[in-house]
Amino acid sequence: MKIPVPGQSIPTSDKGQAGKASGQSATNAKPTTQPALNPRQLLDQLQLRQNQETLARVAQVLQKTATAPEQLLLEVRGKSLVVNSDTRLQPGDLVKIMRAGNELRLLGQIQSPATPQAQIAQQLAQHMPWQHRLDQGLAQLARLLQNAPSGTAPQQPSKAPIAEPVRQAIQQLVQQLPTASKLANSSGDSSPAEGLRTWVRDSGLFAEARLAQAPQAAQTDLKLALNRIIASLLTAQGNQPEAFNRLTPLTSQDLVQSPLQFPQPPSTQAPTTPQETMGTGQMLRLLAGMLNRITVNQLHSQTLTTRTTADAPMATPTWLLELPWLDAHNQPRTAQMRIERHGGEDNADNRRRRHVAEWRLTLSMDLDAAGAVTFEMGLQKQQVSARIWAEKSATLRQANEALPGFRQRLGELGLDVVELECRRGQPQGAKTQLDHRLVDIRA
Repeated sequence: MKIPVPGQSIPTSDKGQAGKASGQSATNAKPTTQPALNPRQLLDQLQLRQNQETLARVAQVLQKTATAPEQLLLEVRGKSLVVNSDTRLQPGDLVKIMRAGNELRLLGQIQSPATPQAQIAQQLAQHMPWQHRLDQGLAQLARLLQNAPSGTAPQQPSKAPIAEPVRQAIQQLVQQLPTASKLANSSGDSSPAEGLRTWVRDSGLFAEARLAQAPQAAQTDLKLALNRIIASLLTAQGNQPEAFNRLTPLTSQDLVQSPLQFPQPPSTQAPTTPQETMGTGQMLRLLAGMLNRITVNQLHSQTLTTRTTADAPMATPTWLLELPWLDAHNQPRTAQMRIERHGGEDNADNRRRRHVAEWRLTLSMDLDAAGAVTFEMGLQKQQVSARIWAEKSATLRQANEALPGFRQRLGELGLDVVELECRRGQPQGAKTQLDHRLVDIRA
């Protein structure tokens, strides 16, 4: 693959293809002046060493001819690169490439795996480099809703209007987020347990299953709500749904560094300051990154649910969920929940005996002044064990003081408390590794 001369400019993470993805016409888009780079500089910016292999995705076929090389737009290491290719490829194709001098050598195309497990792993590898944190994304959308004027109101010079269908879609999303008080207390005829069940159901993990069961029903699911905002944005710009597929999603650095760790450890980086105004292209890229985060949780759950090893011949059904909520200041936050089901299958040594299933739950959240807190619980029949992890000494002391009352409430529910303790710090989370024969997860 040859890089066209005299050169090109690699889009930055903030600009990139935002103008193109937003559906702006060439007459409305504001050109940005960037220095043209030669092929060596372009490859150096991609941090590709000589003979280094990596994975790339064909984002778009820019020029298709019968005889001459086709011009492709590749996504390489989170950036876009225009190349000329003698091999005919289609948008969405995954290819393995290697730097050879100031060119890229096509080593082969990643074929679709035969087994469902391999297909899930490959889909997971495609989505996981493009994740954006849900709490930061939801905070950004809520901030836009508060600051941007309506499309029918008198426009202020410093603020861009939001089309009314887009405003309504964002407002519907924010209004369906549960509040801290609603999760802690019953309201009306609903109990806290029912509120928790709804919270889990609307997390986005079951979006496609719910849509297949009731396609015409009004869904409050997070993933479907994000898709409604995307559809409203594309319609307001007069774009077709295909325009969304040409986006380069916005990503969060901590998810790029540890894309498959769940629960994700608290970020040590300062949160990004939400922007009061955001162009359509930038908003679509943000939504694309948030959708990828939910999709990664779905595919990661399926990968863990179907995975077997020599040490664990029986798969462990696993569900990974990020649950959005509004804190006391009405700021969007997320709690991370991991549910596992161990045992409950026939014993290979004695088919007449059955293992008693054990359910394990991990709930991790950042409680501002209390800091990061993680709850680990195990339930087997009527026996329960629990462990509370807290990073701050004051929070650990408060948790220890609350243990007797917690033990009493569990006993009132008919549960036998086997273990109940508090510990300082955070538990060590297991990291998922994908089969390197399927994909190059370093890309």
